[in-house]
Amino acid sequence: RSLALELARRGCEVALADVNDVGLAGTAAACAKHGVRTSTRRLDVADRDAVFAWADFVRAEHGKVNLIFNNAGVSLAASAETARIADLEWIVGINFWGVVHGTQAFLPHLRASGDGHVINTSSLFGLVAMPTQSAYNATKFAVRGFTEALRMELELDGAPVSATCVHPGGVATGIVDASRVDTSIRALTGQDEATHRRQANRLINATTADDAARQILAGVERNARRVLVGADARRLDKLARLLGAG
Repeated sequence: RSLALELARRGCEVALADVNDVGLAGTAAACAKHGVRTSTRRLDVADRDAVFAWADFVRAEHGKVNLIFNNAGVSLAASAETARIADLEWIVGINFWGVVHGTQAFLPHLRASGDGHVINTSSLFGLVAMPTQSAYNATKFAVRGFTEALRMELELDGAPVSATCVHPGGVATGIVDASRVDTSIRALTGQDEATHRRQANRLINATTADDAARQILAGVERNARRVLVGADARRLDKLARLLGAG
């Protein structure tokens, strides 16, 4: 929501998609107050055909597309050994396939604009692995690799499009509410689901969503390969590089 509002404040037309109808309507109304054209669609990013149809709708509705932000995300706390296949398919469908679908659906329109940019959201956990986060780590490492390779390919192709990978640290969003917590974490952490959620909510309050949006857009403006959002992301990135893979 904060990204959409910041873009609207800067005079950009915005096309919004979400599975949450109430949140979608609220964001659209807030963007419209800035006097910009706003369109909406209820969308499951794991549905490839729906994403491609939405991309074509956005192009027809707005005339051209310059930016695509693939930032739908959910989390899963579970043991790597016992995580349920249904939960793994759920998180991969949204966090990874959603990024792939959005990128592939919008790239032709971005190329046609003559000045396009793909912004894919990975995570701090796309830089470092954490216990109970194997599935989330896997999807966010995948987004990182996909986006970095995409950027190289676009450069080799001489395309009028670039790509940036965003690695937020703790940002005050609703991702904890959109998470699943498996009972297997108790054996690893000693925490039940309620305790895990309370702790996770405390950790995501390092950076406000509004500040994160400004940091992301600043990175896009300078065509950064990656954007580390928040001091916690920058610290852990530095630590990961110092310690290496071990």
